[in-house]
Amino acid sequence: MAQLEHIEAIENRLWSAADTLRANSNYASNEYFLPVMGLVFLRHAYSRFLGVKDAIEAGLPTRGGKTRPLTKEDFSQKGAIFLQPKAQFDTLVALPDNADRAKAIIDAMESIEADYENLRGVLPKSEYQELDNDVLGQLLRTLNPEELKRVSGDVFGRIYEYFLTQFADQKAHDGGEFFTPVSLVSLIANVIEPTNDTVLDPACGSGGMFVQSARVVERRHENPTEKLTFYGLEKNATTIRLAKMNLAVHGLEGDIQKAITYYEDPHELLRKANFVMANPPFNVDEIDADKIKGDPRLPFGLPGVNKKGKVSNGNYVWISYFYSYLSEQGRAGFVMSSQASSAGRDEAKVRQKLVETGDVDVMVAIRSNFFYTRTVPCELWFLNRAKPAAHRDKVLMIDARNVYRKVTRKIFDFSPEQEMNLLAIVWLYRGETERYLDLVAGYCQRMLAEGVACFTVQDNEGETSEPLPDFTAALTTLRGSIEPFLKTLAKDEPHAEAIKELDDALPLFKADVDSFRKTVTEEQAAWGTQKTTNGELKKAVDRLATLAETSRDLVKQTDLLYKLSCRLIETCENECDARDSNAWANREITRARKAADEARTLAVEQLKQVRYFWKQAHWLTERFPEAELRDVEGLVKLVDRAEIEANDWSLTPGRYVGVAPEEEDEDFDFEEALRDIHVELEDLNAEAVQLAAAIKKNFEELGV
Repeated sequence: MAQLEHIEAIENRLWSAADTLRANSNYASNEYFLPVMGLVFLRHAYSRFLGVKDAIEAGLPTRGGKTRPLTKEDFSQKGAIFLQPKAQFDTLVALPDNADRAKAIIDAMESIEADYENLRGVLPKSEYQELDNDVLGQLLRTLNPEELKRVSGDVFGRIYEYFLTQFADQKAHDGGEFFTPVSLVSLIANVIEPTNDTVLDPACGSGGMFVQSARVVERRHENPTEKLTFYGLEKNATTIRLAKMNLAVHGLEGDIQKAITYYEDPHELLRKANFVMANPPFNVDEIDADKIKGDPRLPFGLPGVNKKGKVSNGNYVWISYFYSYLSEQGRAGFVMSSQASSAGRDEAKVRQKLVETGDVDVMVAIRSNFFYTRTVPCELWFLNRAKPAAHRDKVLMIDARNVYRKVTRKIFDFSPEQEMNLLAIVWLYRGETERYLDLVAGYCQRMLAEGVACFTVQDNEGETSEPLPDFTAALTTLRGSIEPFLKTLAKDEPHAEAIKELDDALPLFKADVDSFRKTVTEEQAAWGTQKTTNGELKKAVDRLATLAETSRDLVKQTDLLYKLSCRLIETCENECDARDSNAWANREITRARKAADEARTLAVEQLKQVRYFWKQAHWLTERFPEAELRDVEGLVKLVDRAEIEANDWSLTPGRYVGVAPEEEDEDFDFEEALRDIHVELEDLNAEAVQLAAAIKKNFEELGV
């Protein structure tokens, strides 16, 4: 298992344990929120500390046989926080039950704040005195599972973000608006690609824009602390603490000021920011027009003002501010209500002036349910003060409302590959053909690697498994466990049809698996001489289609073989009185059946990966066969200013790209659909339980 793949199971388990503890302790989400995030911060800081400690110690100078002690500066250079022994997570986990855990945690936080001025007064401390000593002990142990002691990479950074996500879903703080979904933040960061100098977020929430900007820089193998300077504005003091903690656990620092951005500009970055990123509050109608009417951050003037002297809708105040902060080379990316792109009256006049600057670069429509606290659709706006002359009068319109994956019944996001495919459209728009071709080639290589992994794959601990051979072996073992009983039956008994189907299907499956292995090996070898021009890559994608279809067929065969085995067992038990026979080894058969099902699940998931990555390559080459940007119905269109003017200066992508033709879903899986329905039912049941508990608590507080 790769470090940052399939981490969802770990995240879910940690959150479930922590949230169950909250539910059983009668703490409200808002009481539990900051203390838990503080402990996740400590655990993440400890992971980063351990990750660099050995390398730092190996390079320490020695004099007279003595090595100088570790210092804060040693760790800062490695993007980690120096932790004194009392602040190290293992020390806290090892505290005996009679110890004052709250005091120990507070001492740990204070020691960090003493070493890091930017964190002074930021970390939660007094909040731990509100939690029971046993609850703190369980929380510490929950956040310190054995499996996470062996992983590397930014796993706890992911977990920190995941916990923020879950608390946002519960609206545990500030109505949940402190958190912007990671997939949207990541897309924004990757489109504007911060390279160096100033990154400003005037509505920074928990700091996700800064973290994703840093990741863009890290992927170029550069140090974000050397390349980027982060400035943020945020009105909520607790949210500022979250943002500073979020930066710190990722080895970053930022100047985040408490301010109401409508009226205050403490950083004084007008026309100075190279990059602006934000997810501001939508459709605010309480901005005092008199206070801002002379603000230099409103180059296009005020949008409409109502009878109460308030700005009718604050969306274009935010948009104007973002634009005005940009330097002459600056780029901006921000989330905005979908109402804004086609709003009329005074807002339309501001939008017209903005379009006429030639600096509107890309518009991306996002479907509903991407946010945790609101279901409305939104759009991503991208501005570029340094657009090339060829694009000055054009705007790239992307309608991504049909691009999503379903996370839960209520929440959607982009898979990493969906995000990359949207980025590939932007690359083609910018003439970055090589990046597009590298992505297509990468999908093909990943497809072949996943094909190899169907036969042998190594997990985090170095243990090897063989998904398809393991399933075949498990099925053979299951068949063998039933054999002693089958020998007691006459050939014409009720089991005859079931055993024939299974015994006919198994050798065919083995032959198909062998053929699949041979093809994967041949394609892997052929890839060594694969040319990566667009024409040759297109041929490769077409050639690999057969392998993708074979993997899909093997999924069906795998499921069928397991079903046939189960049918044989059920026939023996229900129609052949197997349970009454001494030859029926019930416990052995049950174990073998479970093992076969587990092996089936692993094999099916691995096989699906083969076709999945082929489909990503095919998605791109089918839509952009010449590796050049072109209009794709329902997805993308490069629109000129004349067309925008003819459409009332609307910047709504759906107005230009048309409707995508309905595609037949070749991969519809009835059983998977049933599983989705089951998940939805579980979600509803969980909500019902939470609601019942809340009602009960309210009645108790009322003395009813």
